[in-house]
Amino acid sequence: MAISNYTELNTAVANWLDRDDLTDRIPEFIALAEARFNRLLRIRAMEEKQTASTVAGQRNLALPTNFIQMRNLQINTSPITPMQYVTPEIYDRLYGSTDTGIPQMYTIIADELQLGPIPSSVQTIEMLFYKKFDAITAVSPTNWMITNAPDVYLYGCLMEAEPFIMNDPRVQLWATAFQQAIKDIQEQDNKDRHSGSALRVMNTSGYYWQPR
Repeated sequence: MAISNYTELNTAVANWLDRDDLTDRIPEFIALAEARFNRLLRIRAMEEKQTASTVAGQRNLALPTNFIQMRNLQINTSPITPMQYVTPEIYDRLYGSTDTGIPQMYTIIADELQLGPIPSSVQTIEMLFYKKFDAITAVSPTNWMITNAPDVYLYGCLMEAEPFIMNDPRVQLWATAFQQAIKDIQEQDNKDRHSGSALRVMNTSGYYWQPR
């Protein structure tokens, strides 16, 4: 059967498991599978761009609730001010004081950005980051993953059933299929991201062209 939404996924998982006593557990398997591929994948479908405003005299800025990993951070000045990531330890050495200005660097502690130096005025920060996939539910039954890679959902859910079907030889087959599907998605995205023209790389002197 086709798997294109939450209901069809529930049905498919139940059919593959062939265990009536696990039907109520399937929503848990779905949530656990989503957590797993959010950890494993970094693809364009997970990218999101958001802006936020700094507060003069305040170094902290909350990260988006669906944030996983930063790709790029910049201050939308004219010209744009790219921001460099530093570890929390280096941040403390460089910006442990109350110096203010246009932020040049940042670190991440818990669910907050820490900007350095402390913003001296309101500035617009633009974040490009990897986000979590939207979870599928009965109310929100689809997302990018189930539309484009339903096998990842299916095999991921079946893997999460392992504690209830221990010693079932199918588990290793499902795990192998899941791992291959994840690998294929990431490799294809990497290929598509850099296809077409030559890669342009920035160094300290400006842009230069680098052949693929």
